[in-house]
This record gives sequence, structure tokens and C-alpha cells, in this order.
Amino acid sequence: MTKARDLANIISGGFTADDIPNIDASKITSGTFADARIAASNVSQHATSFDDNKIVNDISTLALRQASDANRSSYNTNSQSVDVFQDATGIDTTTNANRNASEYMTTISLGSTSQYQTTGLDSTKMINHNMDYFSAANFINGDTSNNYGGFVIYPSGYNKGWGYNFKDDTNFGSNFYITEVQFWNHPTSSHLKRWKLQKSSNNSSYSDVEFTGGGLSSNDSATVGLCSDATGWNSGSVTTPFNDGYFRVMYDGVHPGDGYAAPGEIKFSGYFLTANATGNFTGTTITAPSSVSSMGAIITYQDNAGTNALNTDIVLQLSADGGSNYSTATLTALPDFSTGIKMAKVNDLAVTAGTQLKYKISFANQASGSKEARIRGVALQY
Repeated sequence: MTKARDLANIISGGFTADDIPNIDASKITSGTFADARIAASNVSQHATSFDDNKIVNDISTLALRQASDANRSSYNTNSQSVDVFQDATGIDTTTNANRNASEYMTTISLGSTSQYQTTGLDSTKMINHNMDYFSAANFINGDTSNNYGGFVIYPSGYNKGWGYNFKDDTNFGSNFYITEVQFWNHPTSSHLKRWKLQKSSNNSSYSDVEFTGGGLSSNDSATVGLCSDATGWNSGSVTTPFNDGYFRVMYDGVHPGDGYAAPGEIKFSGYFLTANATGNFTGTTITAPSSVSSMGAIITYQDNAGTNALNTDIVLQLSADGGSNYSTATLTALPDFSTGIKMAKVNDLAVTAGTQLKYKISFANQASGSKEARIRGVALQY
């Protein structure tokens, strides 16, 4: 093709791609290309990818920290919802799970405080029958007018070891946890100096129960027990509530005097515990500002007993259509939130698109004393 013909084609409008020879890129020195003329891959191959999940997770962690420190109720922002269970406002439904007043979700349910008094006890439950005592059908009801209404003890040389055996499910009912013990010290010339409480899982090997309060008398070196020289009700709070199946109240010394003392009525205070092996709860529905097709979350939790496996014992599900469809997350452990409080996350979980956002947390394999999970906080990301 001659130059004359090329020029003729241009003048006549017959100029085609065949008329354009290969042009070196260096010849293009000015002008811009239309967006449609440049493929995305031609640009993205030179761009450094950016993952904002670390920033999002850090923001959620800070939000949980602030909510915990400020003891805040659940709240929402434009892109996340935060709840540390300061109250129940952020909880929607529960099945065999409950919010504890100490601000966590669990399948372990504590009942209201109950109190039991030691009236009508069978004398066969007594420990060390060889001690001398006035026979009585049962402990009295704290009647200060009757110095000898209880079991009056004449210990030989202030011997120890007199007391009563109990079994939680026989005397109080199944799953009763003891939190406090009270006893009545009668105004005899020699008051009971020390009672101590012991627990056992087999009615054979017993260990002392630690108390707070009650006080120790100055001439007794013991470090556990209910001690007082005072007449009337004396009480001690159990440092760690227990339910070991068997326990016993032991007479463990009298205040030196005339050599006898009268224990009156004994009271036990505590609560009943219900442990569900499985359970779940959901958060209240959050309305997103626009349709959401992927979600994330950070949870904080505590192994109160045993070790709870993520995605087995603790399962998180997310929904963007009000709970009609849930996607199951694969939780990944993060560094601990604080001492004893663990943390886990999921990012960019695909969900059925919608604007009505919810989470659901399920528990499995829970058992009192061996595997107890406590969910401390949830930060929902969207």
C-alpha cells in the first residue's frame, strides 16, 4: 500500500485498523484513554492488596473493652453492634441458657437463695458417739432462755471431733450449693469456740471449707472455721460455694472455762443449680443501613470449668435476614482479651443478603464443674 493510497483512504474516510501499523508505546506521549479501553487486570496487577479485617477486629476489641469498662448496655453504630451483657436489652431469645447477674451468658442456672435449718436431725448422723452429751431429739430453734436446749457437750480435755454428717441431696435436695453457715452459740459458761465445715465427694476423704467472716478467737490458731466467743448467731460466708455431695459440721473446740458448751441450731444458706448440657441464645435484631451479604463478629468467653472447643462446644451463627437463614461461622482464636477471658473471631462470613442482622450462639457438652462456658461479650460486624 503506497503512501498516496494511505492518504486517499484517510481523506475519503475509508481509514481502517489495517491501515495502522504497530505503534511503539513510547510514541504515546499525551492524552488519556477511556476507562472502557483499559482492562481491570491491567491495573490491579500493580496494586498492593489491602485487608482491613485487622483494623475492623481491633475496633471491635476496643469497643468491647470500652463497653466492659463502662458497664454499658448493648448499643449499635453504623457498622457494628456491641453487647457485654450488662443487662438483657441486647438478648432476644434463650433456650436452656440464661444471663447471669455477673454479666455473662451460660447454660448453668442459679436459683434464688434458700435457707435450711437443722431441726429434726436423726441422731444416727452424729459423729463420735462416745462423747458425753445431753440427749435431745433435735437441735433447738435458737432459744436463748434454754441454756441446755441443744446438745450440751462435756468434752474431756477439750477434745475435738463431735459433729454432724449431711448429704446434700438427702438433707437439702439435689444440686444445693452452700454459701453460708450460721450457728447459735448458747450463753453457757463456756461458749463454743470453733465449728468447722468440711466437704467430701465420697464420704470418706474430707477437706476443710474456707470461710470469710465469723472471726477467730485470739487463743485459737486455727485458720478455718466459724469462731466466736459471742452469744447468739455467728455466721461465716463460704469463700467458694460448693456441692461435693457430702459435708459435715464439726465441733472443733470450746472456749476454756468450765468445760462445757451448748451448740444450738445450725443454718445453711445457698442456692440450687441447674446445668443444661445444651442451649442457645440470640441477639436482638439490628437494622443495617443497607443490604448486607457478609458479616463478621468477635466474641469474648471464659472457660469457667474445663476447656470449651470453638465450633464444637461454642458455635456462632450469623444471619442478615432476621434469622430465617443462618450461616455457621468458623471461629478462630485470638489473643486473650484479659486474664482468664478468651477471644475468637470470624470475618467476611457469607450470609443470605438482607438488612435484619442477628447472631446466635449455641452451647454443647456443658456439665457443671467439668465444662462450663461463659460468653462475656459479642461485637457484631457488618
